[in-house]
Amino acid sequence: MKKKKSTFQKVTMVVVWVMIITMVGSVVLTALSSLNLLG
Repeated sequence: MKKKKSTFQKVTMVVVWVMIITMVGSVVLTALSSLNLLG
Protein backbone atom coordinates (compact mmCIF):
# COMPACT_ATOMS: atom_id res chain seq x y z
CA MET A 1 0.00 0.00 0.00
CA LYS A 2 1.23 3.48 -0.84
CA LYS A 3 1.49 6.01 1.97
CA LYS A 4 -1.24 8.42 0.91
CA LYS A 5 -1.22 10.17 4.29
CA SER A 6 2.51 10.94 4.18
CA THR A 7 2.17 12.26 0.61
CA PHE A 8 -0.82 14.39 1.63
CA GLN A 9 1.14 15.70 4.62
CA LYS A 10 4.08 16.60 2.36
CA VAL A 11 1.80 18.48 -0.04
CA THR A 12 0.12 20.27 2.87
CA MET A 13 3.48 21.30 4.32
CA VAL A 14 4.62 22.62 0.93
CA VAL A 15 1.41 24.66 0.53
CA VAL A 16 1.72 26.02 4.09
CA TRP A 17 5.37 27.01 3.55
CA VAL A 18 4.53 28.67 0.23
CA MET A 19 1.75 30.68 1.92
CA ILE A 20 4.05 31.70 4.79
CA ILE A 21 6.87 32.71 2.42
CA THR A 22 4.40 34.67 0.27
CA MET A 23 3.03 36.52 3.32
CA VAL A 24 6.52 37.30 4.67
CA GLY A 25 7.71 38.34 1.23
CA SER A 26 4.75 40.70 0.72
CA VAL A 27 5.39 42.27 4.15
CA VAL A 28 9.10 42.73 3.37
CA LEU A 29 8.33 44.21 -0.06
CA THR A 30 5.82 46.61 1.52
CA ALA A 31 8.39 47.69 4.13
CA LEU A 32 11.10 48.17 1.49
CA SER A 33 8.76 50.15 -0.79
CA SER A 34 7.71 52.39 2.13
CA LEU A 35 11.38 52.97 3.02
CA ASN A 36 12.15 53.83 -0.59
CA LEU A 37 9.24 56.29 -0.68
CA LEU A 38 10.45 57.89 2.56
CA GLY A 39 14.02 57.93 1.28
